[in-house]
Amino acid sequence: MNEEITFIIDSAKEAMEAAVNHLVKEFGNIRAGKATPAMLGSVMVDYYGSQTPLSQVANVSTPDAQTITVQPWEKNMIPEIEKGIIISNLGFNPMNNGEHIIINVPALTEERRKELSKQAKAEAENAKISIRNIRRDSNNDIKKVEVSDDEKKVSEDQVQTLTDAFIKKIDEAYVIKDAEIMKV
Repeated sequence: MNEEITFIIDSAKEAMEAAVNHLVKEFGNIRAGKATPAMLGSVMVDYYGSQTPLSQVANVSTPDAQTITVQPWEKNMIPEIEKGIIISNLGFNPMNNGEHIIINVPALTEERRKELSKQAKAEAENAKISIRNIRRDSNNDIKKVEVSDDEKKVSEDQVQTLTDAFIKKIDEAYVIKDAEIMKV
């Protein structure tokens, strides 16, 4: 097979893997019933004038299924961490006891579960759109390569096979996340 086509197919596969990895990361931000440190993964804190991820200024842990504790490495960072959690708009109300920050994760209502399920479905759909766009771009690149029509057809079929496999991975990830969200 032509080197250029091999490169196009390999690039498409890498881009599709990146889209699935992004989806998994987004699913991690959608909370499902029990507290996890990943829920605060998107929180940024003003650390001496620069926006820094929370995980780089504090230890985040979950002592039980309904509580997240944030232990800052510097006590003077407590107000900044609280502000960062509030600004992140995750719906959490941080409390501090002078030593660390405690966040009680409320149990999800049926209505909130349905909203989160819709959000997860939308993220999955966005990932599928990314995969389809990668397929389209790859097929366009293949059409520009100087090879026989048969070789172009075989290459396009390979890209379609990749697309089908990655869309299936997205569907599987969504089913797992949806079950996790809806579980009471």
